[in-house]
Amino acid sequence: MDVMELIEKRRKLIDKEIERVFPRNARKWLVFALGKPRFAFDAPTIQEGLTDQVWEFLDRGGKRWRPVLMVSACKALNGSERLAMRFTPLIELIHEGTLLVDDVEDNADVRRGKPAMHRIYGIDAAVNTGNAMYFIPLAMLYKNTQRLSKEKRLKIYDLYAEEMLRLSIGQAMDIHWHKGGKRRISENAYLQMCAYKTGVLARFAAKLGAILAGASNKQIEALGKFGECLGIAFQIQDDILNIAPKSKKWGKEVGEDITEGKRTLLVIKALQWLPKKDAKKLLLILNSHTRDRRKIRQAIALIKKSGAIEYARKKAKSIIKSAWRDLEKLLPENEGKQELLAFTRFAVERDI
Repeated sequence: MDVMELIEKRRKLIDKEIERVFPRNARKWLVFALGKPRFAFDAPTIQEGLTDQVWEFLDRGGKRWRPVLMVSACKALNGSERLAMRFTPLIELIHEGTLLVDDVEDNADVRRGKPAMHRIYGIDAAVNTGNAMYFIPLAMLYKNTQRLSKEKRLKIYDLYAEEMLRLSIGQAMDIHWHKGGKRRISENAYLQMCAYKTGVLARFAAKLGAILAGASNKQIEALGKFGECLGIAFQIQDDILNIAPKSKKWGKEVGEDITEGKRTLLVIKALQWLPKKDAKKLLLILNSHTRDRRKIRQAIALIKKSGAIEYARKKAKSIIKSAWRDLEKLLPENEGKQELLAFTRFAVERDI
């Protein structure tokens, strides 16, 4: 089984669910989500100032692997695939919102092969749109469109609150580091940052699928750990692809992490293993936040020279292998379990 095949199989269904939760026509959504206005909605302004911007970004594509993971997690515990599919917008819209905000924080130029949203609409609009995407899908919970029990709704709200806080903590760590706020960063600190920043939404997805399936607390936590580890491995692979992409379909600027001064696992190990002179040169380039392509190529060459890429690949595979070993014994033998197994390969072998 291949995750990319799963993604293609479910992508149109996920996009259909997103459009059901957040229609392209603002008028159709406003009254449902917010109730009748006390005075009057300026629907054309909301359409242009929010709805069109959300859909401009969503229409660029994206992998949609996190909502696919959520559906597979639910299936793996013999839950309803149809019910899980209804909740895919909760995962995907939050993820897409984080990308808009992340691009502003990183002062990025490109996302998915097009100008970053703040380059088109301005920082104020991009931040507001990204933040709105965190909350838009919650309407399906407070309106209880799927008639969930009070207990399940409370579990999902608690999960949402906890994971969104983790997300902000992880982002705070990453920002402080790439601004040069800390000279020496340990591998474990980096992995924890990844668990919060990138692992959190995969963790959210896996746990949400388990909750919808009516899983035990032990199963929910094991799936959460598995999702978190998938996210960490995904981030490590993302860091590798950022400086050594395998495909022309890579939608970011090569070496963007160098410009941002990111303290990735690759950088952490390179600074440890390079000769002192080379390590100092790499650190100077990172701290300069340069857009000079020659200097960026120099930094990439130093990282490759250090052997950090090979180490990072092995680390990602080790993390995934350990998480799967803990999870597989808690799952019944079914198609959903095989789909989750396929994610262990996807996280470390993907090229886009």
